[in-house]
Amino acid sequence: MNIEDTVNSNKLDFEGIPSSYYLLGLLSAFENRFQAMADSTMKEISWKQFFAIICINMCKEPPTIKELSEVLGSSHQNVKQILLKLEKKGFVEFKTDDGDRRKQRIVLTDKCMKFCEQGNDMSIKIMEKMFNGVPEKDIKTTIKTITCIEKNLAEVEL
Repeated sequence: MNIEDTVNSNKLDFEGIPSSYYLLGLLSAFENRFQAMADSTMKEISWKQFFAIICINMCKEPPTIKELSEVLGSSHQNVKQILLKLEKKGFVEFKTDDGDRRKQRIVLTDKCMKFCEQGNDMSIKIMEKMFNGVPEKDIKTTIKTITCIEKNLAEVEL
C-alpha cells in the first residue's frame, strides 16, 4: 500500500495539515519505502551502501570520509561504518592520499564496478517505472524545492 492508498482509504486525515508538514512526512515515508524496495532488490548490499558507492563515483577524485560524509549528509561515524562493511565485501579500498599521508581516500574496486554494471539494466527499469507519468518539469521543480529546503535547513541554528 502506498501513501495515496492510505490517504484515500481514510486511515489518515491530512485535512488542515500545512502542505510543508505533509511534504516532509511524504518524503520521510517515501525514503523508508524506497530503502526497503532497494534493499530487497539488491541483496548483496544495502541501499545506504549503494548510495555511498553512487556518491563516491560522482566525486571528481576519490573522497575522504569527511568529504563523503558531507555529500551523504551523514555523520563521520555512520559513513565509516558503511565503508567498513563495503570494504569487508570487497567493494571499496582505503588508499593513502599522495599529497597528505594523514588522509585516507576511498576507492571503488573492480568488483564494485562489475556489480554496478551488472545491476545497471535493473536500475534503469526501476527508475523508469518509478518516474512513469511524471513530467520532467515536475521533477525539476521537485529538485529545486528540495534544494531550497536543504539550503534553509543548513541555516537552521539549534
